[in-house]
Amino acid sequence: MKTVEILSVGTELLLGDIVNTDAAYIARQLAVLGFPLYRQTVVGDNPGRLRAAIDEAFSRADILILTGGLGPTCDDITKEVTAEALGLPLIEHAPSLAAMEEYLRLVGAPLTENNRKQALIPAGSTVFPNRCGTAPGMASVSGGRTAILLPGPPSELVPMFEESVIPYLSRFSDGVLYSLNLHLAGIGESAAEARLRDIMDSSSNPTVAPYAGEHEVRIRLTARAATRDEAERMCRAVKETVLDRSLREYFYAETDDPSAAADAPAHALLAALRERGMTFSSAESCTGGQIGARITAVPGASEVYVGSVISYSNSVKRGLLGVREETLAAHGAVSEETAREMALGARRATGADLAVSVTGIAGPGGGTAEKPVGTVCFGVADADGVVTQTMHFSPRGTRERIRLQAASHAMRMALKRLKEQK
Repeated sequence: MKTVEILSVGTELLLGDIVNTDAAYIARQLAVLGFPLYRQTVVGDNPGRLRAAIDEAFSRADILILTGGLGPTCDDITKEVTAEALGLPLIEHAPSLAAMEEYLRLVGAPLTENNRKQALIPAGSTVFPNRCGTAPGMASVSGGRTAILLPGPPSELVPMFEESVIPYLSRFSDGVLYSLNLHLAGIGESAAEARLRDIMDSSSNPTVAPYAGEHEVRIRLTARAATRDEAERMCRAVKETVLDRSLREYFYAETDDPSAAADAPAHALLAALRERGMTFSSAESCTGGQIGARITAVPGASEVYVGSVISYSNSVKRGLLGVREETLAAHGAVSEETAREMALGARRATGADLAVSVTGIAGPGGGTAEKPVGTVCFGVADADGVVTQTMHFSPRGTRERIRLQAASHAMRMALKRLKEQK
């Protein structure tokens, strides 16, 4: 099995001007392909430091994936330094130059002299076409070392990786890695680990590992096998053993897709709504539209999600959702009574089968002794009635974290309501 490292090139990454999403994406793809990844490195646009990072990585890894620094400017040095490290001369690749000329013609830009340098490749390289930009990617091999060079912009890197790099790397893989994530709510990471510690210590394939999320715990089961189906069967066998450790009551969803794992409440709720052929809407106060944003970030949300009312002010709660003035006067905007009427109002206004509401105090100000910062009230309404709940999220959390936790909890409440229905 070949070992792989990722080297991200760009001073803007070191300065924090750009978030390094490329490395996270590549790491997920390598896991699916079954490659062990032990290190990721970031280095600036400095020839000496870049050369040292390349040499160090090749002292450990068989394959080095470099991102960034393939552009036309003088600080784009990745290709030149990598070719030097591999002892390969740079030659002009005529098909890449022609493809670049055609791309620039389509976007109405001239071919400048510095653009031509993007068509230079280390001799003998396998070239990966760039249908979304000008800089081709490539795999350069010398002395048993393979350097894969990819453009930095995700809009160029992702399609190139999926169309060219995955087929290239697949021939070096002797198996696959598969991860099944079990999502738990209502229990902390330390409590979950205490119930699983002996399984974690004794299991090597699949491995069992807990991770703390935003007001939830994720148990990741990861297996290596010859095929994806075999690895999945191995994980599902361990799943039942894990849940039998008094964790089943906290379990609300499973995911095996990294994008779904990143926001399990939204994905799980949409899947349950689709399965039942039901529609969904939301009424949000303190979350300010986060539920709607996260739901609509999932492909296919339009099948079930009909809309949202962002009722930040009491006047909107009254006017659009029908919350009664006497309810607000007697109980306040942050109350289960108001949450109840908000959920009913959202269902009535949108015609959805199921509606959730959120109203709370995200801080940093606005809290009282009776209702401190972090107090959030929820409602879930359907044809059978309304359920409400009050949660007290940590006042030490940031405003954004409280809002994030509140939106997640609202979606989990809606999912629980669905599962309770016949």
